Amino acid sequence: MSEQDTLQMPQIEAFLAVARRGSISAAVEELVVSQPAVTARIQGLERALRVDLFVRTRSGSRLTEAGRAFLPHAERTMTAIAAGRRAVADVLSGSGGRLTIGAAPAVSTYVLPAVLHRFQAEHPLVQLSVRSGHSEEVLDMVLREEVEIGLMRPIQHAETTIQPLYSDELVLVVHRGHAFAAPGQIRMADMATEHLILFDRTSSYHELTSSIFRQAGIDPRGYLEVDNIDAAKRMVEQRLGIALLPLTSVQAEIGSGRLAPVTIADMPPVRRQIVVVRRRDVGEPSTIVGDFLRTLEALRPGQTREARFLA
Repeated sequence: MSEQDTLQMPQIEAFLAVARRGSISAAVEELVVSQPAVTARIQGLERALRVDLFVRTRSGSRLTEAGRAFLPHAERTMTAIAAGRRAVADVLSGSGGRLTIGAAPAVSTYVLPAVLHRFQAEHPLVQLSVRSGHSEEVLDMVLREEVEIGLMRPIQHAETTIQPLYSDELVLVVHRGHAFAAPGQIRMADMATEHLILFDRTSSYHELTSSIFRQAGIDPRGYLEVDNIDAAKRMVEQRLGIALLPLTSVQAEIGSGRLAPVTIADMPPVRRQIVVVRRRDVGEPSTIVGDFLRTLEALRPGQTREARFLA
């Protein structure tokens, strides 16, 4: 298709103006351009479509059959362009657009809901999408540009940037009627008589929990493996064992008294850092991404152990 055959927006605008006003002279007043310019646009459109769109009469211009057929399509085109301009303006202002987030399971389940609630209340026109996966999978999503932001444990990669977000501590939780609950503090050796509930063998938390006991030379009485954190919590509530779980995942249960946190006196705090990952080559965050990161920063989990236990 030659350049002369290409439909141009000024041509469509001129066509609609003449169709509405019934004459080229009236369209001139609406478009605030010269009569030769309007005439040239109509003729260019007719050349591109290879058909006459108007019948010229002494009283003005009226649509041909082909012009009447083209009219609704021209109207939809201009409506779509106007909507597109508004969408671009919304993106630039941060009030609209689309944001896709990748997050590790513990983050997407226990941290993101409150963040997304706040963000969506402030940005109701933004379309949000969340994809969950283990940190290695989230990194791949970021690299393949399937998500704009990844929330995960730190994994170094030359093509990404990492911004620390918060540290999630592993905390020992027991049923509120468990013998460990009353003193609220034990030593690691005390766990040798307990069943330990482990979750998600493919998660880094599984290996982290197992290594804690291996390094301490402690072999719990038994293990019960489940495939997710929620299942682990339910098992603890049913007195089937005790579990080391991310603090962000058990705040509600600790707050309601369904689970009791227990300090392990001779075990240093075990924390897993959560970071924000973005592709290095995307440059500065867009308005939408920047607003989301600020919301995330404002609502990230607290950092003091005491405050978190009381949350």
